[in-house]
Amino acid sequence: MPGYATRWARSYDAWFGDNPHTDDTVETLARLAGAGPVLELGIGTGRVALPLRERGVDVHGIDASAEMVECLRAKPGGAGLPVTVGDLTAPPLREKTYALIYIVGGTFFELQTQQDQLRCFTAAAELLAPGGLFVLDALLPEAINGTDSASGRPVPTAGTDLVLRYRVADRTQQRYVSHYVIVDDEGVHHVRVPFRYAGHGELDLMASLAGLRLQHRWGGWDRRPFGAASTFHVSAYQAAD
Repeated sequence: MPGYATRWARSYDAWFGDNPHTDDTVETLARLAGAGPVLELGIGTGRVALPLRERGVDVHGIDASAEMVECLRAKPGGAGLPVTVGDLTAPPLREKTYALIYIVGGTFFELQTQQDQLRCFTAAAELLAPGGLFVLDALLPEAINGTDSASGRPVPTAGTDLVLRYRVADRTQQRYVSHYVIVDDEGVHHVRVPFRYAGHGELDLMASLAGLRLQHRWGGWDRRPFGAASTFHVSAYQAAD
């Protein structure tokens, strides 16, 4: 479990909660959810799950951080949302249940090994109802390894704190680290979040090994076409009927 999810849970929404893609994410997931129920892996403080629930979708969640879940439950509507604290690669949940399982915001790549990422695919496949979808989002490796990736960039925040992100990639290990420098009323903080990235071809192979097949791939949560100029993708993998 990433250290920030424990140490900085109460500051997370102020620093990272103002995501410009939230509305498009919720809209697309609501379209894919059908009659539900749906499961969010890495539900965190509920950025996506709570507005999705407001749309009438039966949302469940799992997260490795009890502190993040505590923040979720303190929000309006959060107390009644079923959430389990547990391992994303081995959720202690009933199989063949969910019409949709999703993991967003690059959370999938916080799993630090290829084996854990494959285990996550396999766990999702086991929890999906026949014909259900497993959806994730990702940067393309070319975007991660771009020449401007290491320059500091401001992160939109929900408050007045200053958040700058620096990304350092190691192409030989398929890894990168996002370093966040944060200035708030209490001083200057450093938050380090490591990732193990994978290209869409590798993700498709993991899905196939787990018994899933690619159903949709878009260039963003607004469902724009995925093409040669894309730097990001949203991929939906379907379980057999």
